[in-house]
Amino acid sequence: MIHIEDIQPLTEFQRNAKAHLTRVNKTGRHEVLTVNGKAEAVLVGKRAYEKLMQAVEELTTLKSLQMGLDELDAGRTVDAHKVHQRLRKL
Repeated sequence: MIHIEDIQPLTEFQRNAKAHLTRVNKTGRHEVLTVNGKAEAVLVGKRAYEKLMQAVEELTTLKSLQMGLDELDAGRTVDAHKVHQRLRKL
């Protein structure tokens, strides 16, 4: 949920960037920066960004695992013994 105080003009951010960074890092709430009254960017604190990147990593891992399971279900696999034999021939 976005609080009204979390919406700021970009020019205000430019004038007081350090205060804005301190606030987003302290509160954990992101800040929407506007240009001519329209959202143009989102300022996210360090911890919130790290948490977001961890979630993206976890989703990527889950998607990779699901793709592997789908390959198994579809029968698109190669026996490990055959792969080992091919590698020995190289």
